[in-house]
Amino acid sequence: MSDFFQNIVGKVGSALGVDVQTFVQQQVQSLLQPQSIQALVDRAEQAGLGDKVRSWVSQNSNLPVTPDEIRTILGSDVVHDMVQKTGLPADGVLTALAHCLPAAVDGKTPDGVLPPAADKSA
Repeated sequence: MSDFFQNIVGKVGSALGVDVQTFVQQQVQSLLQPQSIQALVDRAEQAGLGDKVRSWVSQNSNLPVTPDEIRTILGSDVVHDMVQKTGLPADGVLTALAHCLPAAVDGKTPDGVLPPAADKSA
């Protein structure tokens, strides 16, 4: 996370009395499971935002995404669930995800390919 963003997160957390960075990191980790990354790509494709999410998986530069685009990709139910889990306002959660999710997905796909899904039959 950039120093600028960490500073903002720290100030928001202080104002709300919570550790925002920990909450955001927990939520991002839940989105970085192999099946979750594939679901992000699929939902982005359906929403017409596939080029952005595919850029995070590729070895090229990550295209930026807006909080509204994150809402579109994740869907209202997922956003509502994150708001309930974190106690943070939806705009705060979406802004944080828009900032850190592209780099996080990129970090999980360093070779430009989706990680294999876990074998559920084992």
